[in-house]
Amino acid sequence: MQINILESKNRLSQLVRLARQGEEVIIAHRGIPAVKLVPVNPASDTDQHDILTWLDNHPLPQALRRSGQEIDDALVQERQGWD
Repeated sequence: MQINILESKNRLSQLVRLARQGEEVIIAHRGIPAVKLVPVNPASDTDQHDILTWLDNHPLPQALRRSGQEIDDALVQERQGWD
């Protein structure tokens, strides 16, 4: 489906619903395709689990690890240098 910008303003809710249902929605500027509406797929629990698994299998070297307090202290020190 292709629709011009002006008409898309009046039918945005409908167009979003169609795009979420898998319909290809193209918005055109003066008859020339400009953008495509596509649904956003949030990260699934599986994706998040994969990231955590990767982090567990690839820990930072000990020399690069810092505690939350060490990071906060480094930020304070860096900000003091701005003045």
